[in-house]
Amino acid sequence: MADTTLSTAPQPPGTTAAVVLADGTVYWGRGVGATGEKVGEVVFNTGLTGYQETMTDPSYAGQIITFTFPHVGNVGANPEDLEAATPAARGCILRADITDPSNWRAAQHLDAWLKAMGLIGVTGIDTRALTRKIRDFGAPNGVIAHRPDGTFDIPALVALAQKWPGLEGMDLAKEVTCAQTYDWRQTRWALKDGYGTLHAPKYKVVAVDYGAKRNILRSLADMGCQVTVVPATATAEDILRHEPDGVFLSNGPGDPAATGTYAVPVIQEVLKTGKPLFGICLGHQLLALALGAKTYKMDKGHRGANQPVKDLETGKVEITSQNHGFGVDRATLPAGVKETHVSLFDNSVEGLRVEGKPVFSVQYHPEASPGPQDSHYLFGRFVDLMAQAKG
Repeated sequence: MADTTLSTAPQPPGTTAAVVLADGTVYWGRGVGATGEKVGEVVFNTGLTGYQETMTDPSYAGQIITFTFPHVGNVGANPEDLEAATPAARGCILRADITDPSNWRAAQHLDAWLKAMGLIGVTGIDTRALTRKIRDFGAPNGVIAHRPDGTFDIPALVALAQKWPGLEGMDLAKEVTCAQTYDWRQTRWALKDGYGTLHAPKYKVVAVDYGAKRNILRSLADMGCQVTVVPATATAEDILRHEPDGVFLSNGPGDPAATGTYAVPVIQEVLKTGKPLFGICLGHQLLALALGAKTYKMDKGHRGANQPVKDLETGKVEITSQNHGFGVDRATLPAGVKETHVSLFDNSVEGLRVEGKPVFSVQYHPEASPGPQDSHYLFGRFVDLMAQAKG
């Protein structure tokens, strides 16, 4: 349906949902999932598959996801493809109506799953036009609204979008982190077998949960790591009392500078121990801050499962899964911190390592879910560093 503005926005007949941006732009559509309204940052994801994993990725806290692939929902939903128990995303924007599921793993229609998860969806939106708007002008604040009677107070929704402060300066890790420490031994999914269980761990890893995806924890367990997950607010003492062989810094949502007010001093204390340390996404940004670099809000960010990244040390190109709206400022990297990976989309920093120390990080998601597994070797690199440290 058409992209209109507040001043010339006659509501098309039969519409039961709307996407309303802070600049007054209105996209009319048909509602699916939960009813009501949610405000957040409107972003786009270019992945062709894995919408359920995407919607349950805690890194999407505070965001409304526009799927650029038009056919979302045709494989249904199932209880296995969850990256968190409770979705943190605010809702989703879709081009086509959701069709009946057509996949042997489907246990539920996507519409029913959205309702059960309390997620608002809008179909019938010109997602190409909306994506171009985000591409050209950056990710806007917006409201996604679904009312079966089709009654909307558009000026009030515009005001709500304008009033929302945006993600810059917002600490969202505390909203999605675990409430208490727990152990993780589930391994990665395999055809016919489903998920497995780690029975003979070789290494002890403490994972700091800033919004950790489950498949990261599964990937670590798959490599023989007994994982102890601690909250984002855990102290260095909380982490080190488990006597880990290595420390992992997870992905997560929000502004790394805001989360860094309490996370950076902890990471700096852990770095002093010389233990192997591996960070992904927000963990990568927080590590950079702890090493003395700075982060910044990106115009659009990277979200999808087809992002090309070059390994500067090997020359190889990896197709990666990514979801982030902040980046590390290359110009602020201190001496002794080497850039290892770079985005072939916009030349932004995608990986770091500390020279002479077992410390490294990447901006992207080597665990995939969804996406390619080109970068899974990074978990092996972390394990190798722990093996060397143990002698």
